[in-house]
Amino acid sequence: MMDLLSVEGVSKRFRGLLAVDNVSFRVARGSIFAVIGPNGAGKTTLFNIIAGMFAPDRGSVDFAGERIDALAPDEICRRGIGRTFQLVRPFPALSVEDNVVIGAMLRRHDPAAARRHAREVLARLDLFGKRHQPASALTLPDRKRLEVARALATEPKLLLLDEVMAGLRPAETDRMVSALTELNREFGLTILLIEHVMRAVMALAARVLVLHHGARIAEGAPAAVVREPAVIQSYLGAEAVD
Repeated sequence: MMDLLSVEGVSKRFRGLLAVDNVSFRVARGSIFAVIGPNGAGKTTLFNIIAGMFAPDRGSVDFAGERIDALAPDEICRRGIGRTFQLVRPFPALSVEDNVVIGAMLRRHDPAAARRHAREVLARLDLFGKRHQPASALTLPDRKRLEVARALATEPKLLLLDEVMAGLRPAETDRMVSALTELNREFGLTILLIEHVMRAVMALAARVLVLHHGARIAEGAPAAVVREPAVIQSYLGAEAVD
């Protein structure tokens, strides 16, 4: 498979803190790739660099064969990168459907076409029946799925998911895993996710990158990575692989 995303030697410093330290990895088109590591490891900063929120101090980010690390977030979104945020903040007074229509308007400027697409996305994520509810009335699992729906409505080639399963019960996690697996298999959507829920990482990802103190300490297939001594010591703990 060809690489859709290539991150090469990326570093980012905030005053005295080196948040991302010379990180390189590649995400193959049509794959699911996970970034894991303890809190403060630099995972969300790395996402923010890819999505254009921060410019890297060093290194480069290439997407679909073109360098994007100097572009603004809206231009990167138009190129085909959609993302969710760790703190889920829909427009609370708008309906579930209207929240997704806003995303759909990126590529479908006709309001009726944008609404049709929004409803297709909502149906895919089991939110169609709640489309007229205000977003503020949703439960946490539904707000998480709405966050994914808003990003999907932009019709991305690459979807960045920042802890979309945090706070979910096991059954709700499995439901999200099923939805993401279907999007990847049926539509070829490439997914890059940050996640602490290891049952989801093991079920979804073909490759895993582990960050610690901003630096890469391991990368590879999930079953191999979780048994690496450095990963066990810094993140998982021995009980996680017993």
